[in-house]
Amino acid sequence: MATIDRGAKPSKAKLSADVYIPVPDPSGPHVDFSMVAKMPVWDINGEMIPFDYFYKNEKSIIIFLRNFQCYTAVEYAEDLAKIPVENLKEAGVRLIVIGCVPWKYIKPFKYDTSFPHEIYVDQEKNIFNALQFLRKSAEGGRLSSPHVKSSILGGVLKSTWRSMQFNDFKLDIRQLGGQLVLGPGKLPI
Repeated sequence: MATIDRGAKPSKAKLSADVYIPVPDPSGPHVDFSMVAKMPVWDINGEMIPFDYFYKNEKSIIIFLRNFQCYTAVEYAEDLAKIPVENLKEAGVRLIVIGCVPWKYIKPFKYDTSFPHEIYVDQEKNIFNALQFLRKSAEGGRLSSPHVKSSILGGVLKSTWRSMQFNDFKLDIRQLGGQLVLGPGKLPI
């Protein structure tokens, strides 16, 4: 088991098995979900949790956002925040967002977007890479998503402002996100 100090502490209450941090090999088309299941994410308190904690016992919709500074991720989270928590509870479904930034950015992102659901981070992008949410060329024109409301210029200005607030200018605009519906206990084949 690898030990990496990221200023976070493992959560003993949520660890069902050893959490390890393998080096993913995204070169092939196959995704090893048994390996991904044990990869860590971090919560709002900096506690490490294995990825399978989210879907082992219940159905979960897991949204991977590219970066909490990116205006498209912010506007998508603002739309997701409109989904009533009560409706998800009645349906027995968790809505989880995972970003690829340090865990210290969860609290400001949650506040800025009024996001009432669960937020975690994959600080090292191990899950992003293993699931092949790979970097892609930023070329190709305007995004066509009903969640993106800002113009490109307005969005870049918003992203720059957020980067100044975080004092972090490492935004990778080529990082892709994705969505999964998992559980209970079921893995994609």
